[in-house]
Amino acid sequence: MPDKMAPGRPRPAAAIRGVTSSAGECGVKDQVSRSRPTQSPSLGARHLSLVGATATGKTAAAVRYARRHADVELVSVDAIAVYRGLDVGTAKPTPEERRGLAWHLVDCCDPAEEFSVARFQVAARATVAGIEGRRHRAVLVGGTGLYHRSLVDDLAFPGRYPDIAAALESEADGPDGLAGLWAQLAGLDPAAASRVPPTNRRRLVRALEVVVGSGKPFSDSGPGLDHYGPTRFGLVGLRLGRDELDRRIAARLEAQLAAGFVDEVAALAAQEPGLSRTARQALGYRELLELVAGRTTLDEARAEILRRTRAFARRQEAWFRRDPRIIWLDAARADLDDALDEAVGQATRAGAGARD
Repeated sequence: MPDKMAPGRPRPAAAIRGVTSSAGECGVKDQVSRSRPTQSPSLGARHLSLVGATATGKTAAAVRYARRHADVELVSVDAIAVYRGLDVGTAKPTPEERRGLAWHLVDCCDPAEEFSVARFQVAARATVAGIEGRRHRAVLVGGTGLYHRSLVDDLAFPGRYPDIAAALESEADGPDGLAGLWAQLAGLDPAAASRVPPTNRRRLVRALEVVVGSGKPFSDSGPGLDHYGPTRFGLVGLRLGRDELDRRIAARLEAQLAAGFVDEVAALAAQEPGLSRTARQALGYRELLELVAGRTTLDEARAEILRRTRAFARRQEAWFRRDPRIIWLDAARADLDDALDEAVGQATRAGAGARD
């Protein structure tokens, strides 16, 4: 029975057999397999979102689920897997995991591009609409929490103010740094400041960008992330005990290093015009860029990658644990595939009732 309590793959090949181009996703052509027959979903079936911390086996479980259900197309919900060339460190689906399946929102922008949650939301909406047009079901798979919520809950995002954002970025590099930005936010929008860590540069800049640019509190944007209302997606999460999760994270990193992670980062660092801010901060890539530049050792980089990845996994767990709609499964259970099928059925029967 599914329980409701909260809670390395090799490098993908450049060419994948049976894959064709599909326009419209991420604003560019995306690789999507069309080799599977069209089949209508069963009556009452809903889209699925499979969530959880990094290294819990979400991709492998989603692939097995898709191979058992011919009406499924897979949609990556990962802020870094959208980048072409960032392969080893993102644990993208392997050629075998892509074979014969429709995968969307993987490898759809260049490493120099900035990719935002708003851009993801537009692309993902269009992707799911296309899947529905083929009378298929979407299975979202990934651990980027805000991307997940943007689609599952159709979040509304405030406008962008690039000039203000650029000025705030300069302030962040100034004498007062992030502490100064947080103090500004606390004065202008105390509610937002209470939810934004003083050390989170990206969120500080974004919150102040909206407050200054719109003249309205950032905390007034939509019903907020604490609201968990009706959704057309069944939500299932995978979880692991802390020791097992840490073991998997370490084992995956060793496999990535053996698969050429350092060489991949060196090649990316040599490209012009370079990596976007988002790509440069990705787990593993930031540390190995320092290694390639000669500012750290491999042992130091390895230790820092493990530290950041484990901390990231804890944040993912906390983020998803707050959502009462998620049906949680132990990712280590031997009958995970049967349990996932049962959990999806349970989510479908439950409908989309609000749980605030």
